[in-house]
Amino acid sequence: MKEGLDDQAIRELHPTWIDAVNVADLARLLSLMADDVVFLSPGQAPVGRDGFSAKFSAAHQQIQVLCRSELDEVVVVGEVAYTRSRDALSVTPHAGGWAVHLTGHRITVYRKQPDGRWLLARDAHTLTPVAKLGA
Repeated sequence: MKEGLDDQAIRELHPTWIDAVNVADLARLLSLMADDVVFLSPGQAPVGRDGFSAKFSAAHQQIQVLCRSELDEVVVVGEVAYTRSRDALSVTPHAGGWAVHLTGHRITVYRKQPDGRWLLARDAHTLTPVAKLGA
């Protein structure tokens, strides 16, 4: 696959991931990540695939997530690629109450597989709550 096609594949993978987050499709998310994936979140220990699954499942039982993400950069270097994006997240409790809004930046590293697919290998974000007016 030529680099231009790899770039396009990454650009298509990004919204696929975001869509799966928004509909709480854990099976689809797992199919898009490497077995040795690592997620980094502020103030938390790194988690792998199993930790992500547990946290994602538990969270989506209690909250609805709406994520919007805009790619700022896609770089492909051989069998590795990274994206940099700006994310906005709204988290609303199923039990009712106010949504919490978070914004920040994200960097995601992908690895190309022998079959040509790109899988998410590393992910780190700076999402923090948005200050409320008058607060």
